[in-house]
Amino acid sequence: MASPDHMECALSLARLASGYSSPNPAVGAVVVKDGKVVGMGYTQPVGGHHAELMALKQAGESARGSALYVTLEPCCHFGRTPPCTRAIIEAGVADVHIALVDPNPLVCGAGIAELNEAGMKTYVGAREADARDINEAYLKHISTGLPFVTAKFAMSLDGKIATRSGHSQWISNEQARCFVHGVRHTVDAIMIGVNTLITDDPRLTARGCGGRSGCTARQPLRIIADGAGRSPINSRVFTEPGRTLVACMEPFDAEKRAELEALDVEVLGLPGSNGLVDLEALLRAVGERGITTVLLEGGSELLGYAFDHRLVDKVLTFIAPMIIGGSEGRTAVGGDGALTVQEALSLDRVEVKNFADNVLVSGYVRTASPSPCSAE
Repeated sequence: MASPDHMECALSLARLASGYSSPNPAVGAVVVKDGKVVGMGYTQPVGGHHAELMALKQAGESARGSALYVTLEPCCHFGRTPPCTRAIIEAGVADVHIALVDPNPLVCGAGIAELNEAGMKTYVGAREADARDINEAYLKHISTGLPFVTAKFAMSLDGKIATRSGHSQWISNEQARCFVHGVRHTVDAIMIGVNTLITDDPRLTARGCGGRSGCTARQPLRIIADGAGRSPINSRVFTEPGRTLVACMEPFDAEKRAELEALDVEVLGLPGSNGLVDLEALLRAVGERGITTVLLEGGSELLGYAFDHRLVDKVLTFIAPMIIGGSEGRTAVGGDGALTVQEALSLDRVEVKNFADNVLVSGYVRTASPSPCSAE
């Protein structure tokens, strides 16, 4: 049986890789010999070593006859790096404890089978739920091709994200905004609608307040959903470090495309209707590029479309102790919405946290994660 302490250690290591290993899963590994930890590792950024190899390298000769604890089934195929199963077999590991089977069709039980064929004992399922939480984005992406979408917005007690004049800075407090920058450090992309770009002129970058030292240079992809091509050329987002993509409906004005491309902005033409880009088509397009996580930051129209079309997986809502009022004040989520309360989207696994006088309510819209394949 797996030691809870050793698998917990592996899970803690996996969390260190979360947000920095994409599109690879965040994996932690621990090598144990005679009851002592002799090697630890977690997934390095793309192109670097996987968790198993990091742990085995640290263990050295002590890996022979050891037990390996790993949060995801070891890969058995050649990708950017050689298969981890081969490294485990060559190191002479005796037992392998695996928290979660990898649903990747290239693995999906084949890694476990290869280890068994080499004479190793494998144990599967210890702390599976925790391992699934850590890799919720990877599991969705590998199973559906779509990124994991988190909708984030800040609102007043009466549900407004801006006054009737459009003013919205700042509804959330400094501590809440600091937390959001920490989230930005861990996602592959940030998306807003063109109305938010015009009204707020945001930078959409990860700045301080989170992430590891030196990781601010790793900026998420900035995505502007701009069906009618109204993005102002002088927007700050186009001068920030990193990549920016403007998704628009075809046909798109050739002159505007040329102006954006001159700023090193990618223009992606997509289907749409009523001036709105097909958001699922956009998510699928960036998913095909290895984008596994998208932070949807508004505004109301884009959030409404996303919720109406059931494209949101997780919600982060900051509530500030203020009343904006007014029938023309902007609500957080537009779109068509539910006809009855019974049809409203409900959150599961809800958590509530305080950031000084702001309250964060978070939860999952999706109640079922993609099921991993079974391994004999």
